[in-house]
Amino acid sequence: MPRFEPFAAVRFAPSVPLDQVIAPPYDVINDDDVEALEHRDTHNISWLDDPRGGQDRYEIAAQTLNRWLDEGILIEEDEPSFTIYRMAFTDATGTDRMISGVMGGLEVVDEGAGGVLPHEHTTKKAVTDRLDLTRATHTNLSPVWGLSLAEGLTQVLAAPGEPLGSVRVEGVRHCIERVTDPARISAIQTVLAADDVLLADGHHRYAISRTYRDEVRAATGRTDTSAEFTLAFVNELVEHQLSIEAIHRLVDGIGFGELRTALARHFEIESIGHPVGPATLAQMVDLGRLVLLAPDATASWLIAKPGAFDDVRALDGAWLEKALGDTGATISYQHGLAEMTREVANHAGGILIRPTGLEEIMRTAREGLLMPPKSTFFTPKLRTGFAIRRSGEF
Repeated sequence: MPRFEPFAAVRFAPSVPLDQVIAPPYDVINDDDVEALEHRDTHNISWLDDPRGGQDRYEIAAQTLNRWLDEGILIEEDEPSFTIYRMAFTDATGTDRMISGVMGGLEVVDEGAGGVLPHEHTTKKAVTDRLDLTRATHTNLSPVWGLSLAEGLTQVLAAPGEPLGSVRVEGVRHCIERVTDPARISAIQTVLAADDVLLADGHHRYAISRTYRDEVRAATGRTDTSAEFTLAFVNELVEHQLSIEAIHRLVDGIGFGELRTALARHFEIESIGHPVGPATLAQMVDLGRLVLLAPDATASWLIAKPGAFDDVRALDGAWLEKALGDTGATISYQHGLAEMTREVANHAGGILIRPTGLEEIMRTAREGLLMPPKSTFFTPKLRTGFAIRRSGEF
């Protein structure tokens, strides 16, 4: 099982207003978002985590980090700790939820070694940016998100730690608490050591941590540096905490008529007769159906024909891979119903899929398999800036 260790966190000084300096993860914001965050505060974490500019932007981020430490904007704590991170929110169905997890250093293991399991096949994505930033700053700025398959983590995190602050962003209350008590640290580690951790978000960040670790090993000849771990948030894989939404499909490379014909081999296609809305998403789950969107957003039910998918897993992404695998279709991914109905006009068509259920996530993990790319969208997103972790210079 992977090791999970406390670390001496780097945090914003108590005098710094947290709501001005935290930011969404770098991979869910665009250039305009970054500019707005940087204008919000000259010490917003985006100056470090998503630096703009030329080839020297990573070195500038490193210099900025060191300057903030020298100026006392950021403070590196003397004592190793875990950070309990709670998110309270109401999900898209109107259900109140509380995610309680812990931030610490998660062991970086070799691919296929077990302990830290990938959740789904990942799409090709440039990872040079994250690797170059880590090389320059020697810091883990944003956490990967892991799901513990062990029972009991929620219970061991129930008691509050030392409160460090809270903010409310887009209807989500983010609260952080520090844990330094050795007995409680040991209790958390004992629970996490009992089973695997499944990567929910941040696969690419974890992958570059492996590359960075190997570079440190090569440079130092050591396997006991802080690069053996990476910053991670881990919560228990339990239904009452997780809010999982779908990432829908936009189709190109073929015409809409060809798309419809290909799908008709595996699905009955029935007109819905009215624009799709949030109620449609609920009906999709209740009725076990997908939805085909024409470029004008006209919607039709996709009803799987009996036996059409007996030879693939009960995952919408897997169904579509079979249905479209022998066509020239290319797939891109879009989260959000409103975004889909707006964006589909720029594509050959779109397909709304259902969220992946917790039971299927657990079963796939236990069997050592991977889901199709973009099978799940975990919400809400963790914020960057509550704690950062130095990964050591070499």
